[in-house]
Formats: sequence, C-alpha cells, structure tokens
Amino acid sequence: MKCIIYLIGYILRAVSFCMPRSRKVWAFGGTWGAFDGNAKYLFIHVSQHVSQVLPVWITYKPAVVREVRRCGLRAYSLFSFRGLWYALRAGYYFFNAYSSDICYFTAGRAVCVNLWHGVGLKKIEFCVDKGPLYDRYVRKTLKQRFYYPQVYRRPDYFLSSTPFQTVKFAKAFRIREEQCLPFGYPRNDILLFPEEKRQAFLRRFASEETWGFIQKFRQYDRVFLYMPTWRESQRNLFAEHLNLEALHLLMERKNALLVLKPHTNTVVHEHIRSMHYSNLLFLEGSVDIYPLLPYTDVLITDYSSVLYDYLLMPGKGVILYLYDYADYVKERDFNYPFLDNVAGEIAYTFPELLAAMKRDAYDTASYAAIRERFWGDYAGGASRAVADYFLKRLS
Repeated sequence: MKCIIYLIGYILRAVSFCMPRSRKVWAFGGTWGAFDGNAKYLFIHVSQHVSQVLPVWITYKPAVVREVRRCGLRAYSLFSFRGLWYALRAGYYFFNAYSSDICYFTAGRAVCVNLWHGVGLKKIEFCVDKGPLYDRYVRKTLKQRFYYPQVYRRPDYFLSSTPFQTVKFAKAFRIREEQCLPFGYPRNDILLFPEEKRQAFLRRFASEETWGFIQKFRQYDRVFLYMPTWRESQRNLFAEHLNLEALHLLMERKNALLVLKPHTNTVVHEHIRSMHYSNLLFLEGSVDIYPLLPYTDVLITDYSSVLYDYLLMPGKGVILYLYDYADYVKERDFNYPFLDNVAGEIAYTFPELLAAMKRDAYDTASYAAIRERFWGDYAGGASRAVADYFLKRLS
C-alpha cells in the first residue's frame, strides 16, 4: 500500500511541473505537519505585515489547521481542495527541513526555501558518513531515493546566520554558498522582542497552554530548563541519568522550577511522567518552547543547537550536562571541535550537574565570542529580512 501511495505521489509530482505558479502565493509548512519552527514565525510575520502576497499554511493535520485558524491566519489541509490548489499554485515554499513539510509531490517548479531548524556543530545531511542514515546520504540506495525523495531535492535558498555556518550548510546540502542567506532565524526574533511587544505577540498567537506555563514560571524565583538532544541508544535518559528526587529537593530549597523538555523523538516512560513533584514540570516534546525561553533563567542542555539560540538572550545561564561525552563524540561527527565552540558550565556526572545548579553562578561575559561566531551581529528582525529579500524578487 505504501508503495502504491508513493507511485500516485510521483504522478502528482509530474502534474505539479505543469501547473502555473504564482510568485505572490507563498506556502508554509512545518516538520511532521506541526505549526512550529522558523516557518511558523516567518508565516506570522508575513501574514501580519506583508500585504503584497498571499501566505498559506498547509498541513496534513486537521488539528493544526484549527490551531492556525484560531490565530486568525489562513490554513488548509493538504487533502482539501483549497489546500491542494494552493500547494500546486504557490511560487514559493518555505519550510523547516524539507519540501515534504508542505508536500514534496506538489512542489514542481516552486522556489524552495529551507529555513532549517538550528545552527550547530554536528555533521548533517550529505556530510554524514556513518550511522543509521548512511544508506540515505552515502550509499543513496534506490529504496532511500524512492521513499525519501525530498532529501535529494536541493533547496534553492537556505537560511543561515554567519559565514562560519554557511560553509557547513552549503556542503551539507550540496549548494553554493551564495544560496545561503545570512539573516538569522525568525523563531529567535521573539527572544529579543522588548517585553511589551512580546506580550502583545503572545496575546495574539500563544495558546492557553503556553500562557499557563508562563504564569507557572512566575511563581518561582528561578526557572531551570533541561533540553537534551535525542540519542539513538539512550532513549530513557530522564530515568537513567537524572535523580529526579534530588533535583526536586534542590529546586524546593531554592524556590525554583526545573522544566524538563525532551526532544520530540525521545521516549519518556509513563512512570516517569506520572511522578508528581511540585518543583518539576515535564513538557511534551511537541510544545513550542520559544515563547517560553525568555521566562527561564538557566538552560541545561548538551549537544543541542538550542544552546546557540539561548545565548542570544543576555544575562541567562547555561550548563552543559555531557554525561556521555566520550561515547557521543565517537558516534557523531562534528564539523569543528565541540568544546572549543560551546559556552557554559560543564558537568560530566550527575553530582557535578547538581553542584553547578546549587552554585547557580555563570560567566555570561564569556558567552560573547561564541554568540558572535554563530550569530554575527544578529539582533532580531530575521523575519523581516527574509520577507524583504523575497519581496524584492517579485519586482
């Protein structure tokens, strides 16, 4: 059945090349159909401030259609007549990872703009030379090409931040460096909004759930946020590498809250979720964390690119919990030496993590060099910069 569906998709792909495209119709989509990432924040900006084009959010999830429409924005299911029509008519596709965020099979002749989902150090895409994606990026087997064609479609434009990152992205996606646009990330604009502007944005576009989290954060003197990256071999890391009871007691003494936000692909066992600690809060992996980041004080992470986004906000603390550093650097390739390109207090064991959280002291002045390396002079306004760039191309 899956093969038949893909064969029908390839027929639609051929039809899509025959459709007249309008450069004034811009289609947006998120990974796995979600309303999130750079595509979300660019879409909101274009919907609010760019009257010359028709922005449309396209997803295969009915719940996401309803979510976007509740914000007063235009959204359609890919499986509706209008959704399919706009997918075939849009002259520009803006997405977080691949054209399949909207629909690969409807993207013929559309200008594809990959907004991506994180700067960082790991080798990605066609720079990968080992691991579970070896068949896809190195061997490029017929099966991989048939079922993951979006991976092999090179973007026409790619969103970057600095020359330091552009070199990596151009190689990984097999494009020229001139195709990389150094505007920074739309999702980070909200991190640098003045508080009054951020509040206005959240009143219009944040969910009740997000507001509930913000109100909860305000009940504490300090808010720590733990956001580890996904690991293929250690999926239940919240049970294996954290002592939740010890963390709860520390947070209680400090009148602090520890927010635990797993990667979308990380499995958190139900018995972990069902534990009730007044000073620990589990968030679902699907929660959009960016409206919440300004209301936290300390990020605890590891190899995740969220580190670099967090460094954009002045006065925030960072702890890197690298309990599996020796193994991780053997299994994953990096473009640059890891420890030379990160910032924050480093803990290799849980006792070291607990000690760092107790001290709660950070040399934030030392973050400037890393921030400059990954973001240059970015100070917000990425959404406007991206929109203006493509608006100029209309004329």
